Amino acid sequence: MTASTPLAQTLAEVRKRIANAGTRGLNEQNTKATLIEPVLRSLGWDTESVDEVAREYRLKSQHKPVDYGLLALRTPRLFVEAKALGENLEDHRWTNQIMGYAGVAGVEWIVLTDGNEYRIYNSHAPVTVEEKLLQTVTITEPSPLVEETLELLSKGRLEENRLQVLWRAHFVDRQVRVALEELFGGDNDMLLVNHILGRSKSLDADDVRASLRRCKYEFDFPVSPKVLIGGAEFGLQPRSPRKRKKRDAEQRPDSYDVSLTQLIQAKILQPPVKLTCRYKRTDLTARILADGSVEWNGNVFPSLSLAGSTARVSIRGLRTDGRIPSTNGWTFWKYTTSAGSVEPLSHAREAYKASQRNPPAGNVQRRSRPA
Repeated sequence: MTASTPLAQTLAEVRKRIANAGTRGLNEQNTKATLIEPVLRSLGWDTESVDEVAREYRLKSQHKPVDYGLLALRTPRLFVEAKALGENLEDHRWTNQIMGYAGVAGVEWIVLTDGNEYRIYNSHAPVTVEEKLLQTVTITEPSPLVEETLELLSKGRLEENRLQVLWRAHFVDRQVRVALEELFGGDNDMLLVNHILGRSKSLDADDVRASLRRCKYEFDFPVSPKVLIGGAEFGLQPRSPRKRKKRDAEQRPDSYDVSLTQLIQAKILQPPVKLTCRYKRTDLTARILADGSVEWNGNVFPSLSLAGSTARVSIRGLRTDGRIPSTNGWTFWKYTTSAGSVEPLSHAREAYKASQRNPPAGNVQRRSRPA
């Protein structure tokens, strides 16, 4: 971004106002008027239109209001809760407050701000409140990250749901980081130990474990919001439907181009969905969460198959080569249908495919015959 953009110009002015406020600060109303609303306007939101920016927004009259509801087609897409300049935004009262607002209204994205610091949360994420935090930026600490992040809150970017792409990268990276850290420490390192033993015949397992304990490691996943605005790094650039279809089929051969998210959106599955499996005389249970991820044994996995493979490892251990066994999650896990029968999840997938081939009669658009 260049200094000539409306957002950059507004941020420069906001920095001056914060500096002028000094130690006396600003109360909440002045924070809204002089720091927050100028930023909203520079992001393309018409603060004079109640159909776009609703102040003291309430879904129903009996609900508590949120400071700003940003709307598209009169539907709230993002909530902004404002506090006075200098307020401690780490106070759990504020996050619990706005999470409650979003939960009642079904709004996924929320922002908590004092006009200087902006904290962006995904209220729908099936994790703790602390882990719902996607990004924090501070206007008086100028860097490209400030403008790149706030740009994702613009009217156009929010309609494109670019925040969801960034969240997905953030969510996946966090799961990968945890898995990598487990490989390098504790007693869950057999996969890594076996790999090293396979390459270094003169070592034994105790030698490798002792070396890993001495190892200092750091995993960094530098996904910038700029990637989502126009960059092609990290494979996040939108692809054509044909390429995406081919890529997904290669990466998820058991999906047959149907995802859990599609089944949820079609209301074939209504989370949380309890999953069961009888494996080697052991009963395993998991559940499908609202975002299409799968929770098993307190851990969240991005796919049915990975959750199934990990569950199998807990019973039978790793393969002889130190790898986790491959698993078709659609047939491994079972669920209870609306009719009360217990079926493999592939049953739900086939029901979805059938509904796409034969849509309800009310959804068929008839063409008039020429006279």
